[in-house]
Amino acid sequence: MPPSRLWPGDVVRGGAVGLRTRPLRAVLSALGIAIGIAAMVAVVGISSSSRADLDRTLASLGTNLLTVSPGRTMSGAEATLPARAEDMVARIGPVSSVSAIGEVADADVYRTDRIPEAETGGLATYAVRTDLRAATGARLRDGSWLNAATARYPAVVLGATAAERLGVGRASPEVRVLVGGEWFTVVGILEPAPLAPELDLAALVGWPAAQDRLGFDGRATTVYTRSPDADVAAVRAVLGATANPAAPNEVEVSRPSDALAAKRAAGEAFTRLLLGVGAVALLVGGVGVANTMVISVLERRAEIGLRRALGATRGHVRTQFLTESLLLSALGGAAGTLLGAAVSAAYAAAQGWPPVLPAWALAGALVAPLTLGTLAGLYPAHHASRLPPTTALAAP
Repeated sequence: MPPSRLWPGDVVRGGAVGLRTRPLRAVLSALGIAIGIAAMVAVVGISSSSRADLDRTLASLGTNLLTVSPGRTMSGAEATLPARAEDMVARIGPVSSVSAIGEVADADVYRTDRIPEAETGGLATYAVRTDLRAATGARLRDGSWLNAATARYPAVVLGATAAERLGVGRASPEVRVLVGGEWFTVVGILEPAPLAPELDLAALVGWPAAQDRLGFDGRATTVYTRSPDADVAAVRAVLGATANPAAPNEVEVSRPSDALAAKRAAGEAFTRLLLGVGAVALLVGGVGVANTMVISVLERRAEIGLRRALGATRGHVRTQFLTESLLLSALGGAAGTLLGAAVSAAYAAAQGWPPVLPAWALAGALVAPLTLGTLAGLYPAHHASRLPPTTALAAP
């Protein structure tokens, strides 16, 4: 007699028999795979969306910002920048823009004169140049920035966090805050400044007004510089010696975008941890599929014996149960991929990030459950194919 043959359509229909006859068990088994895949896809998607938002932020703010601030002296005391540090930095050839802020000592900020002096809210007062926004990339949320006129009068721009702590929601001629014992009109409120976070907790007043009204000594505490991307490394190398030629070791030079990059690296490490958790969930789902397939073989011994008696070969039986395992894992993988992508997109939308899901994550979400289904179904399929027809038919 010619050997029996199993067409591809028959393989799929035969493999789906166990899923159709035991739908609840199939759903519960596929659920483990779905949870693992959903967790991995969601973690990768959220991490990629966050990284894309950071890259977009850096692209808009620029990575060519360098800052100069005083460090420590040899004795460990706090150093200061020379009075002409800002002018000397401006003489560096590739530097395209320079601006500065100077911390005003003993100039606490209060919403009213009825607040106890000890409750400063952690806010600082800085004298600022009128070109500071261009150098730092800071954006206005409301009102206007200081100009040549308002910088000479009691006008103040509040950082994002400072405005929140002071309870100031808008800039207006009627809104005033107490700075260093004098009333200043709030003319503007900034958005959070990623590259200059010190501005978020500050009240910013004009350089001349700070000298005339608050006793500011005129020394810069932070100098901001911009230069072409190709020249950033060269400028960084000479910035300390230029700002303070007498003691370059007492100057700290930093690149604010490096802090954001470090933050991204920390986020990637956390992502790897979450991926590990998702992999464990996926492994548990695979064990559940293997367990389901073993029980299915034991429950369907009579069916296996009948098929063998009617001419099915061991290979046919092995293929049927392996196909069932693959279908079970594929259904769980597809459901998990859709769920993970939906969670990732929803979270990105809630955070205002661009939704990003790498192609390799989608490919992995499809390959992983199929591989797991193959491994989980190998032993049950092999065991089913080795059952003698007579023994299988005699099974209850």
